[in-house]
Amino acid sequence: HRADVFLRRLADWQRSGDMPDLAIVHLPNDHTTGTTPGYPTPQAQVADNDLALGRILQGLSASRFWNETAVFVVEDDAQFGVDHVDGHRTIALVAGPYVRRGTVDSTFYSQVNLVRTIEQILGLPPMNRMDVAATPMSDAFTNTPDLTAYRVQRPEILGATNQPASALQGPARAWAEASARMDFSVPDVEANRPLLNRVLWYATKGYDVPYPGDARALLPNEVPAGGN
Repeated sequence: HRADVFLRRLADWQRSGDMPDLAIVHLPNDHTTGTTPGYPTPQAQVADNDLALGRILQGLSASRFWNETAVFVVEDDAQFGVDHVDGHRTIALVAGPYVRRGTVDSTFYSQVNLVRTIEQILGLPPMNRMDVAATPMSDAFTNTPDLTAYRVQRPEILGATNQPASALQGPARAWAEASARMDFSVPDVEANRPLLNRVLWYATKGYDVPYPGDARALLPNEVPAGGN
C-alpha cells in the first residue's frame, strides 16, 4: 500500500517535472507479527517489505529524476537482535546511478553517517555536533554514473500464513500463543523484544535451535526479562 502511494506521488511529480529534494518512506512490515496465528509468516512479511522497496526503486529508476537520485535504505534499529558478528549491526543499502555497483562497503557507519551524507548531497548544514563530526559515506559512490533501470522481482513466498494455534503442538504452539499476546498495533510499541527476537529465530531456524547466548531452546515463560 505504501509503495502504491509513493508511486502515485511519483507519477504526479513526473507530470509536473518537480520532485521534492528529500522524500522519506516508512515500510514497516519487516517488523513482522511473529508467528501470530492467521497472520502472514515472518518470512512473507519481510518479502512484502522487499517487494515494496523493489517497486519504489523500479519506479524511480524509470523516472526522469533517476540521473540525480540517491536512495538510502536502513532499518530504524536492529531491535538488539544478534547476528553472526554483533547485535548492534543493521542493514544499510544505497542505490542510484552514482552508487558503486556490486560492492560491499565494510567501513564502519552509523545512522549519523547516513544523515550526514544526505545533508552533504542536499547542501544542508549539519544539525548538531554529532553529524558535523560524522564522515559522509563517500566510499559508496563513484563519479561514473550507471543509468541502468532496476527491475523488480516478485518473491515467491508472498502470501504464506502462520498456522492456527490448534494445528500446532509443543514449542511452536507456545510461541504462536505468545506472539498473539504481543502488541503489534504500531511499530516498536511491543516492549518485549527478547520474546520477539526469539520467536523470529525459532520460526527461521527451528524450535530446537538455541538462540545465540542461550544454552538451549527456550519456551516463552523461560525468556529472561530485559535480555537480548
